[in-house]
Amino acid sequence: MPSTAESPAAGSAAGGPAKEIVTSAAGAPPAGAYSPAVRAGDFVYISGQGPLDPATGEIVPGDVAAQTELTLANLAALARAAGGSLADAVKVNVYLADIADFAAFNAVYAAAVPEPRPARTTVAAGLNGILVEIDAVLHLPREGGS
Repeated sequence: MPSTAESPAAGSAAGGPAKEIVTSAAGAPPAGAYSPAVRAGDFVYISGQGPLDPATGEIVPGDVAAQTELTLANLAALARAAGGSLADAVKVNVYLADIADFAAFNAVYAAAVPEPRPARTTVAAGLNGILVEIDAVLHLPREGGS
């Protein structure tokens, strides 16, 4: 079940939480010491997601297209847990193990991320056993927000 938990950290100047940690059982568990996503005001920062099975946390093998589909599903699960969707993304960073996989990645991404698409950076990176990792920033105004 998706969940959102407030951080026990200090509150904001308005007396509310400075940040809230967002988690989702429908997405992959963190592979290290970090929060899956953090809401700060009207923005949600989703940590890098990869092609991990949500039930086991294990890497799901496959080509870059298959790994991109699962990675985007994990990203979308956290967006839903925060109360949004990939349509709310304003910035996305993509890391590919091999930049030669860009066209295959981009075809899957274009089918999954609705117009108007967010700003995006795509770079080649030394990934550990996966072909793609994606993080995102969502704009999700709170009630009465901008």
